[in-house]
Amino acid sequence: MKVIYCCYGSSHSSVVAAAIHLGNLPTDTIPHPRDILNLPYYDRVTMDEVGACIHMGRDDIGCDVYILGMGPGRRIVKRAVESIFQVCGVSRDSYMLVDTLTSIGVITKIGGFLSRRIGLTRIGRPMATWGIRRAYPRLVSIVARVKSDPRYLSFRSFSEALGYR
Repeated sequence: MKVIYCCYGSSHSSVVAAAIHLGNLPTDTIPHPRDILNLPYYDRVTMDEVGACIHMGRDDIGCDVYILGMGPGRRIVKRAVESIFQVCGVSRDSYMLVDTLTSIGVITKIGGFLSRRIGLTRIGRPMATWGIRRAYPRLVSIVARVKSDPRYLSFRSFSEALGYR
C-alpha cells in the first residue's frame, strides 16, 4: 500500500500529515513550531520538485508514505495520476491519494506563497507554521480517516498475517 499525501507544493500540509501518519508528530497535542520546522522537507521543497512523489518513510504496518505537490491543478493532476495507475494496471486498493490542502486556511497559503514562491522565508515560514498549527486537528483527522479506510485496514490485516509487526 502506498499512501500519498498531496497539497499545493509538498512543503506544508502534506509534510505534516505524513509526519503524523509516520508517528513523527503527536496526534493528541499540537506540536511546538520548532518540531514542525525541523521536519524533513517542511517549507523546503522547490517549485522544480513539485509534481514528484517524495518518499517520507514506511509506517508501522509496512505502508510507504509519500508527499506530492500538485500545483494549481490538483483535480487534473489527481485524475492524471489515477489514470496512469489504471493504465499501468495498478489496483485502486494498492494506493491512496489524500488531499491535505482542504484542511488549511488562508494564512498557511499566504505564508507558503511568500516563503516558497517569493523567497520571503522570514515572513512566510512563520505564517505558514502558525496556520499549520491552527489546522493541526484537521490534519490529524485526515490521517485518522486514512488509517480507518477499508483499503488501509485490509492492508493492515494482510501485513499482520505475514507477521510484519
